[in-house]
Amino acid sequence: MGPKPPLKAKEIWSIRVRLQVAHRTLDLALLNLALDSKLRACDLGALRIDDVTLNGRARSRDTIMQQKTGRPVQLEITEQTREAAGRWLETKNLHKGKPPVPSRINRARPMTMRQYARLLASWLRAIRLDPLAYGTHSLRRTKASMTYRTTGNLRAVQLRLGHSKIESTVRYPGIDVDDALLIAEQVEI
Repeated sequence: MGPKPPLKAKEIWSIRVRLQVAHRTLDLALLNLALDSKLRACDLGALRIDDVTLNGRARSRDTIMQQKTGRPVQLEITEQTREAAGRWLETKNLHKGKPPVPSRINRARPMTMRQYARLLASWLRAIRLDPLAYGTHSLRRTKASMTYRTTGNLRAVQLRLGHSKIESTVRYPGIDVDDALLIAEQVEI
């Protein structure tokens, strides 16, 4: 089995375009927030309106306490995500303390992990990817993987994910022998 792989940039853009064309504002906001925040599904589901907005406008940053580790992690929200979240929040009458993505059954409760997994599966099927090959953790791994491949800075990835041990972080970007060789080849003495 092993860890589920991160998505590639072209796959993310394919999903985004389909969601935009279909006017699925909630799905687009959720996808973007999941990618930007790099939060686990349980932490993403536990977000409240006041975690992502301030005075009715989407925030660019906040600090979230992780459920699994009890450690704080910085939540970053890009302009693209702020716009998508803003469009979603405009269409709904959501108030401080409420979940930005409510449960289908009880609007006062956050979406379930199962609901989140179903949404992800529908996005993946829409671009002809096998939903069984990916999971909600794939979205957490996606930006971490891209950050590492762009910068080669594993410590930066560790801080963004809120990991206490670098050994945990090494598994996220999918570093393998070929990556290590490529990095080593770029260093000249």
